[in-house]
Amino acid sequence: MSQPSSGRLTTDQRNAFLAAQLGWTMDAFDFFLVVLVYADIAKTFHMKTSEVAFITTATLIMRPVGALLFGLWADRVGRRIPLMVDVAFYSVAGFLCAFAPNFTVLVILRLLYGIGMGGEWGLGAALAMEKIPAERRGFFSGLLQEGYSFGYLLASLASLLVINWWGLSWRWLFALSLVPAVVILIIRSRVKESEVWESTQEKLRNTKTSVRKVLTSPIVLRRFVYLVLLMTAFNWMSHGTQDVYPTFLSAHVHEGAGLSTTTARWIAVLYNVGAIIGGLVFGTLSSKYGRRNTIVFCAMLGLPIVPLFAYSTTAGMLCLGSFLMQLAVQGAWGVIPAHLTEMSPDAIRGFYPGVTYQLGNLLASLNLPIQERLAEHHGYPFALAVTIIPVFLTVIIFTTLGKEARGIRFGSAEPTPESAPA
Repeated sequence: MSQPSSGRLTTDQRNAFLAAQLGWTMDAFDFFLVVLVYADIAKTFHMKTSEVAFITTATLIMRPVGALLFGLWADRVGRRIPLMVDVAFYSVAGFLCAFAPNFTVLVILRLLYGIGMGGEWGLGAALAMEKIPAERRGFFSGLLQEGYSFGYLLASLASLLVINWWGLSWRWLFALSLVPAVVILIIRSRVKESEVWESTQEKLRNTKTSVRKVLTSPIVLRRFVYLVLLMTAFNWMSHGTQDVYPTFLSAHVHEGAGLSTTTARWIAVLYNVGAIIGGLVFGTLSSKYGRRNTIVFCAMLGLPIVPLFAYSTTAGMLCLGSFLMQLAVQGAWGVIPAHLTEMSPDAIRGFYPGVTYQLGNLLASLNLPIQERLAEHHGYPFALAVTIIPVFLTVIIFTTLGKEARGIRFGSAEPTPESAPA
């Protein structure tokens, strides 16, 4: 397998990584369009924001389905074709949201979109991390994961342009969902199949080992349960600090910050810059200091920022608090593409990281409705603090109890003892 240990990436490695990152970026772009405009959607359909917030839950509920279907397919036929089908599917589903005649149809479309979103991350991460040299995996893990924050940033800018500057309806935002698919499909058509996957298939044939046997191994099953719990805490951490925050910034009720929607969306742009910086910096540091140590440090860093993040009353302090919060939260997340793929057996790397990630998302899918309900009764600052602090502590505990496989060589017959997952 051609995995250079140093120097510049090959053209194929660059294309594979760029394809995965753009796919995840545009996935997040479409998801956060809803987060930014669900209050506007509520006005259109004459509903409460706490009721409309369910559409984010609908998306998150279906993500494990997508991870399962596309992951199993990718482990059977390779990474490329499932990825191209997946991105086309979620782009069309997102685009059709612009034409939803009522809330029920919108929920159905977001359910379908969730299937596509669930498939993208696991396959993209598997393809990219299998091609990136092991010693550079930390940096590219952070860069890949922060496609999520970059998508959020693009969604914030798009909402400013379409709604605040042009004065158009929220529906016009979803019309943008179809545009990126063309670019991503072109890039993905130039990416070669994963050599790790090809060599693994050959080993499975030679040893007459089935994927089912690998998946039902006791150590693999125990690790699967652990990673689902870890990803549940991680998803509560990210969604708990992101989904309700734009609404909190612009709300004039329930102790909201009462800022203009334009100011709130500019703050969203700035805190996503912090998220991108955090992912890159801490993803890179995880190659030196370890995946678990880096995650624990970031979660501990987030705890003292909570009062500044949730209880500040001026735009400047809210901007600072949210910037620092996302620096810490997405710093921890920047480790995850490398960490999950390293903890995944070669034979099921298309399925394993994506499903553990998305099952965690499923278990965290009620975050936004819960925070909205808490805000109605106790105010937004309380809703943010009471959900975020326990989650940081949980991330610290779960990560400390786990293991890691930093620097493991994908496709190697015998991983080194110090890095072999257990």
